[in-house]
Amino acid sequence: MKVVRSLKSMKNRHKDCRVVRRRGRVYVINKRNPRFKARQG
Repeated sequence: MKVVRSLKSMKNRHKDCRVVRRRGRVYVINKRNPRFKARQG
């Protein structure tokens, strides 16, 4: 999982990426290809 300042670039890496809020943190998840995971901050 990558930790990035801006998730917009991570979301555009793959068409299946979704931005999700969990426990006050913002994540990018991808069910089909889990290597595109990212977390903000």
